Amino acid sequence: MASYRYKAKDEKGKNYSGTLNAATEQDLHEKLKLEGKFLIEAEEIRGTVRTKRLKADRLSDFSRNLSKLIAAGVTLVRALKIISEDESTSPKERKIYAEVLKSVRQGMPLSDALAEQGETFPSLFINMMRSSENAGNMDSVAEQMAEYYSKEHRLNQKIKSSMTYPKILSVMIVLVLIVIMGFVLPQFEDLFAQMESLPVATRILMAMSEFVQHRWYILVFAAIVLFMLFKLIFSIPAVRYQSDKLELRIPVIGKLRKIVYTARFARTLSSLYSAGIPILNCLSIARTTIGNRYIESQFDALIAAIRAGENLSAAIDKVDGFTKKLSSTVMVGEETGSLDSMLVSIADQLEFESEIAVSKMVAMLEPLMIVIMAVIVGFIMIAVIQPIYGSYQTIAGSAG
Repeated sequence: MASYRYKAKDEKGKNYSGTLNAATEQDLHEKLKLEGKFLIEAEEIRGTVRTKRLKADRLSDFSRNLSKLIAAGVTLVRALKIISEDESTSPKERKIYAEVLKSVRQGMPLSDALAEQGETFPSLFINMMRSSENAGNMDSVAEQMAEYYSKEHRLNQKIKSSMTYPKILSVMIVLVLIVIMGFVLPQFEDLFAQMESLPVATRILMAMSEFVQHRWYILVFAAIVLFMLFKLIFSIPAVRYQSDKLELRIPVIGKLRKIVYTARFARTLSSLYSAGIPILNCLSIARTTIGNRYIESQFDALIAAIRAGENLSAAIDKVDGFTKKLSSTVMVGEETGSLDSMLVSIADQLEFESEIAVSKMVAMLEPLMIVIMAVIVGFIMIAVIQPIYGSYQTIAGSAG
């Protein structure tokens, strides 16, 4: 959630200026429009305090507790007080909830109090709370958000658990190389030193072994530098944009990633639209949850096309990175007048497909890493056995 310094006018031509929190400039425009003001100029305030975002499971717990308490007739202030005093949450979280409670007690709407916490709460959650304040259904919207973040947490955990085996294989490859290079190969140095000539593979392997034994600290330093350089390069927007674009072009994997991104967008859009938020505002917020810079960059053209009168389905169909199933489903929803229910349906379907896509990606990664490990070990074995076998042949030839 960013802070904007803005200038606006109302229908009578009266000028206004001030600061306001909004997810995007489009979101700022919609907020001012609700107040009867028209945005003239906006500037994002840089250098604002940035806080760490709450994880999906914590957002789910907060939303569910808030929903149950309000549904039971507890006032918002009392509900926030109960949540902020819950000893099962971490001290850091209790402090955040206490700050929200303090702002609400001073008369600030819950959505603005959440926005004041920097990036602690996602723009999706803040805007959903804002829509519930206008519609008077905070309990049901909070329950909806609890389910949304619960699903997001389950998918994240599935990805993490699926990556456990590949991570173990990666560690094993490194450990095997360290043991072979640092302890096993040095045992053959005296034997190889007595031979007149060694195969190229053996000379390369022994040079690597000597380097690992005596200059291992250089490898550690190089690994740290490469890691930092990698993070620095991919933090550059242009590089991240090109890598995200390339990701969608990779055979098989690109198709699976499209399903994951489409599912994420469809779920967010369905949640926002069903809450009664205007479609342009929905798109501005949903674009920030996709996780692919290349796809997100196409939303300016998408929003402009809808403003020009184009159907949502036709505009989404032009986005490179979404599956065609999304635009087809949206078209059916537009024709039947049930866009909200069709969005929920396609979101559920695509989330199921995204879980399958994640499983497929991991399934392809596991045998690939096993092959890499087999090639490395095979190369080492050939490089060690080849000179020994050659020396035996020489001895046998001399004896004959």
